[in-house]
Amino acid sequence: MEVPGLAHNITSPLSPCEGMIKDLSLDALQLCERDGKETKSSELEELPVPQNIKISNITCDSFKICWDMEPRSKERITHYFIDLNKKENKNSNKFKHKDVPTKLVAKAVPLPMTVRGHWFLSPRTEYTVAVQTASKQPDGDYAISEWSEIIEFCTADYSTVHLNQLLQKAEVIAGRMLRFSVFYRNQNKEYFDNAREAQENRMLQSVKDTSGSHGSPISGKLEGIYFCCNTEFNTGKPPQDSPYGRHRFEVRADTLFNPDTNLYFGDFYCMYTAYHYVILVLAPKGSTGDDFCKQRLPALDITNNRFLTCKQDEGGDGSLVFHHAQDVILEVIYTEPVDLALGTVAEISGHQLMSMSTVNAKKDPSCKTCNISVGR
Repeated sequence: MEVPGLAHNITSPLSPCEGMIKDLSLDALQLCERDGKETKSSELEELPVPQNIKISNITCDSFKICWDMEPRSKERITHYFIDLNKKENKNSNKFKHKDVPTKLVAKAVPLPMTVRGHWFLSPRTEYTVAVQTASKQPDGDYAISEWSEIIEFCTADYSTVHLNQLLQKAEVIAGRMLRFSVFYRNQNKEYFDNAREAQENRMLQSVKDTSGSHGSPISGKLEGIYFCCNTEFNTGKPPQDSPYGRHRFEVRADTLFNPDTNLYFGDFYCMYTAYHYVILVLAPKGSTGDDFCKQRLPALDITNNRFLTCKQDEGGDGSLVFHHAQDVILEVIYTEPVDLALGTVAEISGHQLMSMSTVNAKKDPSCKTCNISVGR
């Protein structure tokens, strides 16, 4: 993402206090809980105002910040006051010490300094930041500078490190593997009529919605078509109920999933229920979707993973056999258009269970099963 005020020329070594800052030690970086008061005196003007603030090394739950200062009274600076707000909070008050516990206080350390904390930084979120310099007085009061200019920046998506943490959590509850033979997609009749009449008999990709983890790098970016593959335990066939419509397109599994397809892990989430969802991406090798996923998502071995497999039937005729995880609901995104002639469209006999829809569903941030220790 383009970050306002992002510095491309910061080459300073890592702050020696970064370890303290990373852990938000109460001796280094604190929520604003102090006995000191602002000193309203002529000394205020003597402290340099931070200029030319630069934000760099942005992740989903941390960033580095540095700025320039005039040399006057620089040696008197003991602390930095950092005012960090979500951008949508238009009416945030400036630093009020004890009244605003979300503002940060840091000891004056060499710049750049790292600000890290998943309880006040969320992925994919726009923030504003401003800085004051301060000098703690013998009586506990603070002489302070004027506030700096306000800088805007946006935190990043989950990295592959974070996604691998989600992947490991999902593997724990995936359950045993069940055999399946078709992928299917439910929609209303009008959807399929439009595909035939206006899209040359094809289902076309759309941009993924915002369902799942807020930090998912595919939300709002990856283009694809949602499919399901879960089967009923007692029949081995797709369920007859669906939240998305009473008409179903079915296609043989090997049409979309075969040795020429790459498989990626995309997300793991729930919606305040006992059901957990795993998003997987199927991308033909060398496709635009494949290139997108290679840079952002953990790749899975199509023959050996806990969610969705494709392998040759060694005991039979060598044809491909397919299995899906039993204990999670798989949402499979295929990154290319699909011709309706490759499968069949028919009306299902069950109900349209709208309450089960995951369209733009928000992830439960309190679930210990599917959350990791970064912004949700």
